[in-house]
Order: sequence, then structure tokens, then C-alpha cells
Amino acid sequence: MSELLVDFITSLDGYASGEGWPGFWGLEGPEYLAWLGEQPEATYLMGANTYRLMSGFAAGEVPKGQNEFRPEEEASVDELTRASKVVFSSSLEEPLTWANSTLVRDDAVEAVRAMKENGSGLLSTIGSLSLCRSLLRAGLVDRFRVGLFPVITGATGEERIYDGYPDVALEMIEHRTFDGRIQLLEYKPRVLEHPPLGTPA
Repeated sequence: MSELLVDFITSLDGYASGEGWPGFWGLEGPEYLAWLGEQPEATYLMGANTYRLMSGFAAGEVPKGQNEFRPEEEASVDELTRASKVVFSSSLEEPLTWANSTLVRDDAVEAVRAMKENGSGLLSTIGSLSLCRSLLRAGLVDRFRVGLFPVITGATGEERIYDGYPDVALEMIEHRTFDGRIQLLEYKPRVLEHPPLGTPA
């Protein structure tokens, strides 16, 4: 059976990106980049918007506000190009141009449920806020991981991550600090039907 990881990189105030900011908010360091390079092989899950953005980067489109990719960004995109990717969309057309990408038009929740039951290895989301929210609501997420970068993007932040989420209890399974500034927080999530009654003993 496959394991599903929802993986976010966020500002302190919960934004997935910020207008004019480079990838990783320009704050990645050698410890963090080395850890990224050690991550196990995964099949990446994404929706149409993330596919359009990331496949554009892979084709050489530079993020808005930058003149060129930084080496760290280029390496990250190259790694994603080599990886297996599953794209859930009713608007994209086949064939997908980004290498190693498979288009799925079926309901994403049911498709991922089947992938988990019939597969092996790691499934990991990238971006795709609404897809992640749907998979979490359905109780399919085994691990919820956040790379928390020390910036507040109140004026320029885009893509608020947690809007529309249900209440979720999070049991911490790992935490560490990279380069003295980036926090990694990893949890086992449990969707709540209502807030807990009373207080913990």
C-alpha cells in the first residue's frame, strides 16, 4: 500500500508564495538543500494550475520578477522533470508535454484512494492547494509536512493554504531546524467532525 504525503513550503503566515519573492523565499541554505536531495523517490500528484506553472518553469519560463533561475530553483525543477507525475484535470489535453506526466480525468479522491490501495512507495503532493484539501478531507493523508520559512508576506502573499480546511488534529512525528532558520514540522493528521470536548488530561 502506498503512503500519501501532503508537503507544503510556507511563509509564517501560511502563504504558499509571494509576489516578487524567489523560490524558497530566497532563504534556502546548505542543510536544507542537502536534506531535499536525500528525500526518497516519489510519485508527485498535482492539479492543472500547478502543472501549468511547473511545466512552464521546466520549459524555461522564468518566475515573474526574476531575470533567470537561481541554481537551487533549476535543480529543483530538473528533479521534478525526472520524477513520475500524476496530473488531475478535466481541462488539460493529452498528450502532456512535461516528461513523465500522466493525465487523470477521473475524480481525484477516488483515483488517489485506488493508487494508495493498489500501489507501493510514496505519493507526494506538490502545490495544488484544492487537491490537498480534498485529499485531507477524505482522510487519505498519512503525513502532513510543512517547511516553515521565517518570513511574513502580509503585503505580497499569494495562495493562502488553509482557507476552507476542516478542523484537523495534528500529531507531531518529526521536527527539526535547517540552517538555523527553516523549521520542518511533520504530523500525522486526523480530521475532526467537531472541536474536542473538554481539555486534555
